[in-house]
Amino acid sequence: MTTEQTEHKRVVVVGAGWAGLGSAYHLARQGYAVTLLEAGAYPGGLVAGWQTPQGRAVEAGIHGFWYPYRNIFALTDHLGIQPFTEWTRSAQYSPQGLEVESPLFQAQPYLPTPLGTFLYTDFKRLPLVDRLSALPLLQALIDFDNSDEAWQKYDRITARELFRQYGVSARLYHESFEPMLLVGLFAPGEQCSAAAALGMLYYFILAHQPDFDVRWCRGTVGAQIFRPWTEAIERAGGKILANHRVSDVTVENSRVTAVVCGDEVFEADAVVFAVGISGLKKIVEQSPQLRGRQEFSDIRNLGAVDVLATRLWLDRKVNIPLPSNACFGFHPTTGWTFFDLNALHDEYRDEPGTVVEADYYHANQLLALDDDQVLKQVQQDLAGCIPAFGEAKIIDHAVVRIPQGVTHFAPGSYRYLLPTTTSFDNLFMAGDWIVTRHGSWSQEKAYVTGLEAANRVIATLGQGQPAEILPVIPDEPHIQVMRSVNRLVRQGLQGLPSFWLP
Repeated sequence: MTTEQTEHKRVVVVGAGWAGLGSAYHLARQGYAVTLLEAGAYPGGLVAGWQTPQGRAVEAGIHGFWYPYRNIFALTDHLGIQPFTEWTRSAQYSPQGLEVESPLFQAQPYLPTPLGTFLYTDFKRLPLVDRLSALPLLQALIDFDNSDEAWQKYDRITARELFRQYGVSARLYHESFEPMLLVGLFAPGEQCSAAAALGMLYYFILAHQPDFDVRWCRGTVGAQIFRPWTEAIERAGGKILANHRVSDVTVENSRVTAVVCGDEVFEADAVVFAVGISGLKKIVEQSPQLRGRQEFSDIRNLGAVDVLATRLWLDRKVNIPLPSNACFGFHPTTGWTFFDLNALHDEYRDEPGTVVEADYYHANQLLALDDDQVLKQVQQDLAGCIPAFGEAKIIDHAVVRIPQGVTHFAPGSYRYLLPTTTSFDNLFMAGDWIVTRHGSWSQEKAYVTGLEAANRVIATLGQGQPAEILPVIPDEPHIQVMRSVNRLVRQGLQGLPSFWLP
């Protein structure tokens, strides 16, 4: 370490995904001596890139960037990069064929939420009476305001039970809501927290008419976004070390003084853990200092979901009407998506054959299959949506298995999720599973919590300016009024004797 570096306060950030890169970049720009430790071979977590034996780029799944991702879009503008496609339309398939087509909602005349989502979505088979059965669910969406109280109330029941209680029809549940859960929360409704379901549905679909509009990276996220981002971190003075798996921390008087990676010790004035649940479990298992704290030992109560990501290069063009597609009904508890990479990725626009990505969530039963079995299943599923896939020949492929790869928001899990702050004075948390009142989800939430953790470091160590975090777009006026009325009613009921099980 140089003399110049020792003059700066030292921060160690663990995990180089959206959250960790967000923390590291802002803190490095504020003059901190930042060391970013990544267990994998490349920064990026799940979106770090690989290559096939033929040298073609691969990543673990395709990740969308939705209309409400204000902070991520501000980041890419700041970095001076334009990595995204135009806004795209999407479709939904079942074994019976095309079920739903979504328009570009921002291109439609604006209607008060949720009318735009209800009226402009093109359901091919779902009867109107089934769609109308969703209307009573609006009361739960109004009641769920992302407060701690709301999370505790709705986290006790499953999403399936919530929809049953509010009278959602069986067909609407199986053909609309559960497919959303399988690709949004990565598990079937009976395994998802009702609170997480309400938060996810509201943020991505129901808060404002354009929220479901999505665009994609024009190549791998690792190459298009993370590479220029990590270069910017290094230019700001940050140090990024891959292949560094954390094994322990050293503690003095409730302060973490160093992060240990095997034989290497990284001294720190503050630490940010920006890892997923599976990664944190591994760290806690090895660390007596962390195991001795209840909040970290309780991490064992949390889980994650298996993911299978595949990419196929085919010998011919297959006409895929829309670039992004979600599928349901092919596997009882597994949701999957497929993407036309000829339309989305610049490098494949002139490819003579089709390049398609198919990603499976809650893919427990698929991970044990060998590559040939996986490819046979994927091609069969694709042909169930678009028959021409069955006639094509696979000329190259990638199969990426990610056991316990994404957060599982199971019923009852909220009590074990960690906030940004911990019982250590200078150890802060970030990630898509961290409790935040911001209201965002997925990649945007991970990035926002990374900024929130950076701001905690700045408040604790007293150096630099906090990061600006753009809030979620406010509720529309009629939703604000209904939520105000709902709060008044709820406060009035609190004065009554309560002896029912909540």
